[in-house]
Amino acid sequence: MSAKPEAADAGKAPAKSKKLLIIVVVALLVVVLAGVAAFVVISKQRAAADEDGGEAPAPKAVSHSAPKTPPAYLPLDSMVVNLADPGGERVAQIGIILEVADAHASDTVKAYLPSIRSGILLLVSQKTAEELLKPEGKEKLAADILREAAVPFGGGDESEDEAPSKKKKKRAVHVEYPVVGVLFSSFIVQ
Repeated sequence: MSAKPEAADAGKAPAKSKKLLIIVVVALLVVVLAGVAAFVVISKQRAAADEDGGEAPAPKAVSHSAPKTPPAYLPLDSMVVNLADPGGERVAQIGIILEVADAHASDTVKAYLPSIRSGILLLVSQKTAEELLKPEGKEKLAADILREAAVPFGGGDESEDEAPSKKKKKRAVHVEYPVVGVLFSSFIVQ
């Protein structure tokens, strides 16, 4: 008779270990699911906090970070300008597109478009063909046009003699103008 109780104990042992294994797996699964749920809830709370509280700092770095809305583009009519070359026979035909922060900024810029266009014409007329034919000259012209587009909004008063690195960083942090970029759609120098 002693053989029968040993067989009965052997039959109960695998059943207990299977139950224990199932309990451990279920408990582990519950812990993992609770962790995933907590992660999702915390992520949603952070995203909501970034949207609510992140709107104030976002305009400070619009030109340096990816905007939440796509930028709007405001094309200007092509301009034909006499250049400052000796003899006055050289001209530039330039197509310019202003990149603005959003559609609302586009409407704001449209109100000042005549003065921006006039400033750009005066700016380009001071350049020589040699300056404009170099890539560096085109990049400098784009930067100058960007500064000129900020004049109606209280910007563009930096002089070239001052150290611009500190002022530009300070200005980009504290003041954001509606025009954030300048693109050329055509550039012909004759």
